[in-house]
Amino acid sequence: MRADFQAADVDEHAIRDRCRAQGLDASQTARALARAKAGAITAPPGALVIGADQILTCNGTWFDKPENRDEARRHLRHLRGQPHVLHTAVVMMRDGCEIWGHVACPVLHMRDFSDSFLEHYLHGEGDAILACVGCYRLEGMGIQLFSRIEGEYSAILGLPMLALLEALRGQGIILQ
Repeated sequence: MRADFQAADVDEHAIRDRCRAQGLDASQTARALARAKAGAITAPPGALVIGADQILTCNGTWFDKPENRDEARRHLRHLRGQPHVLHTAVVMMRDGCEIWGHVACPVLHMRDFSDSFLEHYLHGEGDAILACVGCYRLEGMGIQLFSRIEGEYSAILGLPMLALLEALRGQGIILQ
């Protein structure tokens, strides 16, 4: 088995806006984004393509990746002291058709940290947080933002591995 990794070129904002206009919720939209990403990859006939995406929601607000550190600061102030949900979707496609999909929804409880910790955190993490919808990386300083986490760790990182591995076993891609 050979695995190639490619970034999909899709207009995430347009897809998200279209899904919201259609009344889809965050989980359905995350799955639509994952499907669009997988569908945008050029693959040989019969090849399996996996796409994934996340949407963060907190108190009814949907969050995008921050454009800059000031926006990251605003996001973190909004999330501070609140639980939020990461709607993490993964789909498998073959020959342009979705053959499997899954959405995990871990809940992360952000602690009520001080403004001085927030500034220390932003300085320590730098621009790396701009690539994260929640402005945190659990594998870095971001773990310090939380008081409790419910759900699969890999889903928080962006790919629900347990469900994906089960699907790959079901497709005969990996051994049972």
